[in-house]
Amino acid sequence: MRLMHSLRVWSWVILLFTFFEPIGIAADTNSPEAVLRALVRANAEKDLATLSRLIAHDVDIISYTIEGRKYVGWGELARDLQAEFEMVARLEIPIIALTVWTRGETAWFAMELDYIRYIGQGSNQRRTLLALRETGVLERRAGGWVLTSWHESSRNRGLIAFPASQLPSSSILTASGTVHELETPDLSGEWEIEEEDKSYKATLDRSGNGSYTHQGGRLTTTGVAGPKWQGTWRQTGNDREGGFEVLLSEDGTAAKGIWWYTRVGERNNIPPREHGGSYVWKRLTPPPTSAAIR
Repeated sequence: MRLMHSLRVWSWVILLFTFFEPIGIAADTNSPEAVLRALVRANAEKDLATLSRLIAHDVDIISYTIEGRKYVGWGELARDLQAEFEMVARLEIPIIALTVWTRGETAWFAMELDYIRYIGQGSNQRRTLLALRETGVLERRAGGWVLTSWHESSRNRGLIAFPASQLPSSSILTASGTVHELETPDLSGEWEIEEEDKSYKATLDRSGNGSYTHQGGRLTTTGVAGPKWQGTWRQTGNDREGGFEVLLSEDGTAAKGIWWYTRVGERNNIPPREHGGSYVWKRLTPPPTSAAIR
């Protein structure tokens, strides 16, 4: 996809199918949601063969990505997908919201997602985050569903870029190429997390990644924009995982928000944000002076 030349050239790929949940590559094509989730995993795992199988190859199909980039048919899209896969070290694609409607042999969907892209290795690795909203259409053909068309747009004004291993600062790269520096909070320290029926402690690094003392839990931050803090959680003790979104207080000492499931045991088709709860975070260690949100 000639990614180094233009944000517009590579960013379309972000639209693609972005709910990173465990699904077998021999994906179930009997429901449009199952196909979307299989496409997402294939995109995150850079599996072009599965993407090809679950995307229609009609020569006259038209799809659009951000910045107005247009794809007609499968060929050019496949070339850009392969170029993106060769460029990135890895991909993470947490889903924020997904709704699917079905009528007869046609289905359509609306979703919000974060496309997180890692380039480089070690201390030089950079992580970029693009917050997107997506719509698209699927058709049932020969007993299975395939994606036929899609359109994407940005949920904010640009791309957030920061080192993969730390968050001392961040920048937004706009479509015009202007870079704006943002103050990014230092999330390191111990936090007490209070749900309605229990409380536990989390120990995080400055990027907001770490462990917590309930069911062998792990937290991974996927994005921080202003006071909004988003991420995923996983519990090995009871084999569950999901996502969260909280808002940091102005002084960085507390946060309040919601959590939800995306998987419980073998059940991996739980719609995000539909089942979960609310909680309050309180910092137990003094925040670094840079932690306050300005």
